[in-house]
Amino acid sequence: MRVCSVHGCPTIYPASEGSRCQAHRRQGDKARGTATERGYNTRGHQTFRNAVLTRDPICTACHVALSTVADHYPDSKRDLDEAGLDSNDPTRGRGLCKPCHDTETAQHQPGGWNQA
Repeated sequence: MRVCSVHGCPTIYPASEGSRCQAHRRQGDKARGTATERGYNTRGHQTFRNAVLTRDPICTACHVALSTVADHYPDSKRDLDEAGLDSNDPTRGRGLCKPCHDTETAQHQPGGWNQA
């Protein structure tokens, strides 16, 4: 069992459910939006993903696992879009395994899933 990681939330829940209680997970997911709302289901993004994973078949962070996620790097997709840059340009991405991508997102994305 664990206590929700959101400051001031006293909810206790099974540790296997992650770092936040069910209510705060739902709240974070709603604020994040769907993959479609974030622009990840477009033909352009699929082309970006395929090109990045073809170029980087092994995770560029751990250099051990197979890449399964095309990560926008060094700028986030949101930052690229706001700057008017092409977020579907494969030179603005890198291949990561899911655990490395989750760690990078938690550490570097303000308002990401690690935030309240």
